[in-house]
Amino acid sequence: MAVKKRVEMPTQDPMIRRTNFDEVALGYTEEMAREEASRCLNCKKPLCVEGCPVSVDIPRFIELIKEGKFQDSIDVVKSTNSLPAICGRVCPQENQCEAKCVLGRRGDPIAIGRLERFVADWEMAHGKSEIPNVSKTGKKVAIVGAGPAGLTCGGDLAKLGYDVTIFESLHEPGGVLMYGIPEFRLPKSIVKTEVDYVKKLGVNIELDFIVGRTLTIDEIFAQGFEAVFVGSGAGLPMFMHIPGENLNGVYSANEYLTRINLMKAYLFPEYDTPIVSGKKVVVVGAGNVAMDSVRCALRLGAEKAMIVYRRGREEMPARAEEIHHAEEEGVEFHLLANPVRIFGNDKGWVTSIECIRMELGEPDESGRRRPVPIPGSEFVMEADTVVMALGTSPNPIIVNTTDGLSAHSWGGLIVDEETGRTKRPRVWAGGDAVTGSATVILAMGAGKTAAKDIHEYLSSGSEDW
Repeated sequence: MAVKKRVEMPTQDPMIRRTNFDEVALGYTEEMAREEASRCLNCKKPLCVEGCPVSVDIPRFIELIKEGKFQDSIDVVKSTNSLPAICGRVCPQENQCEAKCVLGRRGDPIAIGRLERFVADWEMAHGKSEIPNVSKTGKKVAIVGAGPAGLTCGGDLAKLGYDVTIFESLHEPGGVLMYGIPEFRLPKSIVKTEVDYVKKLGVNIELDFIVGRTLTIDEIFAQGFEAVFVGSGAGLPMFMHIPGENLNGVYSANEYLTRINLMKAYLFPEYDTPIVSGKKVVVVGAGNVAMDSVRCALRLGAEKAMIVYRRGREEMPARAEEIHHAEEEGVEFHLLANPVRIFGNDKGWVTSIECIRMELGEPDESGRRRPVPIPGSEFVMEADTVVMALGTSPNPIIVNTTDGLSAHSWGGLIVDEETGRTKRPRVWAGGDAVTGSATVILAMGAGKTAAKDIHEYLSSGSEDW
């Protein structure tokens, strides 16, 4: 029997959306959501739940959508996920819950992420968040970083009765949700609404507070906190270390996106945050951050927005949907090419970038075929802006100011994967601070894992570590 096709979500026309920062995907109507929900088989042993890092009861919330019980549906989601509107927009469901969906064996899997977004958006428009009544434990937990890992950990612990304080280094909570993901993929109003929900659960957020500078973790313990979760992310950008990388007009993707998103450079001069609005922009890399950067460049007025990537199409790590949207909007892809130097003028501004052609050899440690330069194949591309989207690593400030923590050579904190425990007693860690750049939902899963273990540890009264 043929499987009914999934209900596609409406989007802005590509030629219109490339000129604005409004959300690309427009969301389901109630009728669309119920029609898509009706495709669910309601499996007795739902494999989709196994693919969800935050253990959402997927069949139940979808069944409630089918019945038109939207508030009940979002209540089910929020019992394990405090950030559903965010997850429904930016999580790679195709590699997680939807990848496990039985319908995917014969056709299109259920659009789990789109349905999660629908009920979260429905609640914002029509419903009201129910804040659970909890008995206070009288115990204080500190969290470093108000990104997805920290917000999830904090929300879960608040529901268990702990007094939670999140210490955030930036002037807005949200972490990568605010500074890294563009408005057209994740509106900042959505992030603020979800953060407000976490605050309503009882979580206190201290802004402009750099743990390791304002106070160390030892000093935080001295204030009466009984546990610390480090979810400080991975904000240290990587560069290629090629000639010309220090020219004006060369950005890390981290700086480029932070200026545009958190500091609202796309609204200049309403917000006085300058950014180079290049006419010929080259973005190096092919992950989600690279797609975000190159699509921002288009919206800032670039005549040519180009991706340069040293591997081929099949090896690109970005979500297929993001690549497709970039192609629709007119982004140029220069694959199997790698920069070797950047040229500038006598005033120190970028004028062009030299690349070399690559071919794919044997697989490397990532499982992808290793790119190998082709001698004599160098070529030059005109460019006035270059954005390096090569990944990020954790800032070393916390490990350098905290005795007992251990980190990998590249900066990621070493933890027990089952619990999130570090080598230092009563300190847990998770998210990008442990893994390096990864997905929002994996960071949330790590925050949930740590919250569970923190609760078990503090409620046991044990001193064993």
